[in-house]
Amino acid sequence: MVNMVIVVLLSYIVGSIPTSIMLSKWRHGFDIREKGSGYAGGTNVFRVLGWKSGVFVIIMDMLKGVIATTVIARLFWDPTLPFYNRTPFDDFTIIQMICGGAAIIGHVWTVFAGFRGGKGIATGAGMLLGIAPTEFIVSILVFAVVFYSFRYVSLGSIMAAIAFPLSIVIRHNILSDEVHSYKTLIFFSTGVALFLVYSHRANIKRLLEGTERKITSFGSKKQTDVA
Repeated sequence: MVNMVIVVLLSYIVGSIPTSIMLSKWRHGFDIREKGSGYAGGTNVFRVLGWKSGVFVIIMDMLKGVIATTVIARLFWDPTLPFYNRTPFDDFTIIQMICGGAAIIGHVWTVFAGFRGGKGIATGAGMLLGIAPTEFIVSILVFAVVFYSFRYVSLGSIMAAIAFPLSIVIRHNILSDEVHSYKTLIFFSTGVALFLVYSHRANIKRLLEGTERKITSFGSKKQTDVA
């Protein structure tokens, strides 16, 4: 139990590192949450500070999810420890999911910046990369196709989140491919997808109303997307 508390806290702290806020304050002298959409995420950095800063923040936020699932989770995992798992789910995948979930929560509600962070998409993507790289690639492709077609980062992110559990279902039940820890992955990835969709509820409202703005340019610092 002590080990579980330690890895959850470590994952939360890693997820809480406010990459975009640190970058905007150190290099530009302002809090990124004071401009654009008001969120401390890669999309807002992309819009306000330009694509280079945006890509850097997205990669760093993804690394938080990867570190939580592949480094911190393994620090806890020891086959000799009594886990007393009474569920049909795979033990280590559960630990990975818990650590990844804690990192996402840390990103959204960062303890280092008044519990106001980003929306968790990049950190969630990093978590999924660390746990199921095949499905992660599918989700990235879905994001790329949706974003290229409609120019909405928010819509691409939402569809990518939904695509992850769907790809697991299709791969396991339709393609009859062996998916390691299928029951665990489908249960938790569905929960993560629902959480990420919920974090984009304001964007969904704007999409339905036709007021969500698009990213139409990659060369200038000022963008018009709100995500």
